[in-house]
Amino acid sequence: MVIAEFEYDSGTVDKGYNNRTLCINLTEKRIISRPVTEEMKDIFIGGRGFDLWLLWNALPEDRTIKWDDPENEICIACGPMGGIPIYPGSGKSIVVTISPLTASVMDSNVGGYFGPYLKFSGWDALEIQGKAESDVVIFIDGDKGKVLIESAEGIPSESHLLSEALTKKYGGEKKSSISVVSSGPGAEHTLFGCLNFSWYDLRRKFVRYKQAGRGGTGTVFRDKKIRAIVVKYSGSISPETNHPADLELVKQAGREFSKEIVTFDPKQNEMAVIGSSYLVSIMNDFDLLPVNNFRFGSHPEGDRLSGGDVYREKFDHGYDGCEIGCAMACSHCVKDFELKTGPYKGQKVWVDGPEYETIAGLGSNCGIFDPDHVIEANFYCDTYGLDTISVGTATAFAMECYEMRLIDRKVTGGLELDFGNKESALEIIHQMARGEGFGRIVGQGIREMKKLFAEKYGADPKKLQDIGMEAKGLEYSEYVTKESLAQQGGYGLALKGPQHDEAWLIFLDMVHNLMPTFEQKAEALHWFPMFRTWFGLVGLCKLPWNDVTPPGNEKTPEPAKFISHVENYARCFNLILMSEKVYNFQRIFNLRMGFGTREHDDAPYRSIGPVTREEYESRVDRYDKQLREKVGYDPQGKSTEEKMDVLRRYRESEYAKLKAAVYKRRGWNPDGVPTQQKVERLGIDFPEVIDLIKNASASREIRADL
Repeated sequence: MVIAEFEYDSGTVDKGYNNRTLCINLTEKRIISRPVTEEMKDIFIGGRGFDLWLLWNALPEDRTIKWDDPENEICIACGPMGGIPIYPGSGKSIVVTISPLTASVMDSNVGGYFGPYLKFSGWDALEIQGKAESDVVIFIDGDKGKVLIESAEGIPSESHLLSEALTKKYGGEKKSSISVVSSGPGAEHTLFGCLNFSWYDLRRKFVRYKQAGRGGTGTVFRDKKIRAIVVKYSGSISPETNHPADLELVKQAGREFSKEIVTFDPKQNEMAVIGSSYLVSIMNDFDLLPVNNFRFGSHPEGDRLSGGDVYREKFDHGYDGCEIGCAMACSHCVKDFELKTGPYKGQKVWVDGPEYETIAGLGSNCGIFDPDHVIEANFYCDTYGLDTISVGTATAFAMECYEMRLIDRKVTGGLELDFGNKESALEIIHQMARGEGFGRIVGQGIREMKKLFAEKYGADPKKLQDIGMEAKGLEYSEYVTKESLAQQGGYGLALKGPQHDEAWLIFLDMVHNLMPTFEQKAEALHWFPMFRTWFGLVGLCKLPWNDVTPPGNEKTPEPAKFISHVENYARCFNLILMSEKVYNFQRIFNLRMGFGTREHDDAPYRSIGPVTREEYESRVDRYDKQLREKVGYDPQGKSTEEKMDVLRRYRESEYAKLKAAVYKRRGWNPDGVPTQQKVERLGIDFPEVIDLIKNASASREIRADL
């Protein structure tokens, strides 16, 4: 049944833009086209920038909304460089919404065909408002120039079935023309639902998908009663389709970059063979792989999860790009995996992934070193619409609470949650999908679990805070940061919460010691978030930039920046200034939501130092040496508890100093708020922005007086 319909002229892309966005109001059953102004392109560029601007203007000015209010939006955009098949990694979409986990603005990026198909169907961004009365499918037909809101009656709920059904229904004989955005039943019962973005694998003849995983985008999606968004585009896609300002430059840059990837990836990380799973053994070797809720950074069984030794055989062989023509080809899958649990027990399925974060989160961080468990948990998280990072980190937290006797079997509903318990870990995932049992509690995220365990079950709030690996309400992604002050800042200072896509500095800081001073760390925590933000503005994937090392890179003054790759990107766009505008605007957006100041950049102590005696003693030589050399404290004859207390005071003071240094470098005041001079220089000095800055400064002065 068609609920609403809208016809439009598909038009043509000019210099990467359609110059219009699609707005759908589900409450009012209204579909309209909105213009993209030159100012919007100059300041917000595309992708994440467009999403933020659309959401900013849609929210009511007189009150702060909650994630499940009808006024919250889901915004999805590509970017001006998205959909250039000759340029590596040009298939990114970026999703922005108010997060159920953080109560503030969330961005999450994802690969696949949806973003380019949306653009070539005529739209620079999609903005969805309101709530439907019953489940709906939104169909954007770029071939016919038509947008439909249709009843979702009779279609499956789980993503692996739903994506197949809708690809067949809307794609007809050309299934490759379809991309589906969906979630699943797990998103309806948790706060960290993810979105699956599909594409049709022509060689394997089945639908695959990537995830916009972070922050509960899928939870908002299902709360709006959207079962799926489908976009159809059957036209040809080439560098010419995007109509860039300088076609020959883009072709040349893309060919050079692709050739470099094809030449060097087989000799370096083998992303085209084993994807990001190659990181597992490296992280384990360097004490950076999360084990048992980030207590430890390595494990003797870590190699059982290793990409090179395990996934070379597990992954189905063949080209695996999640975007047309991408030379990285790093999106792999497992063929005919027989499920051992859940509603599809005994069935053989295709499983997309797992990627490094999923392996570490669902595997080692829960004390589980069985790759088949990780693959099964990966499948169910995807089809249920659950973020594997939050599921893994939240489950690991619950396991440690259980082992520390902060909760017991009465609380867990009879589940034994010792680290390494595969059966209980999978049962939690199935309970999340059913919306029942202890799985529903874990599905509310670590911040809510800390409140519940303290208030209802009498657990020590300080212990919960120390081991609860969340910041701003978002669960940590899967790297141990205790020995890297820069990466502690990379997580704690990230705008949306602790996700490594702003600043992955752990190797440069801990292993290579390339930034020993606060000023150097602050500079890195300025430059890397700015540059990494840029990818989400233009519609590109970051992996080609830093997962393939160009020849001679080690001889450059700053090898961590992969300058020859930066120069390749810079041939197409001016980078850092573009990102600064959007990055600072998003910080101010956090202010608007009641966050975005210094206290919200705090981090749980486990990300800064050892919480338990066992943690300290596992690295006793390292920590004792630091006490002598950095603190000037003699650990000889002191108890572990005494040493931990001294180390904690030192490390917490170092983190506080780092925050101050980063704020100064970014042009923010000591409370972490961009200054008026900063926003004026960036051209984002809108009246409401200036008001927010002034109000934040006034509040800081009042707190200081008190």
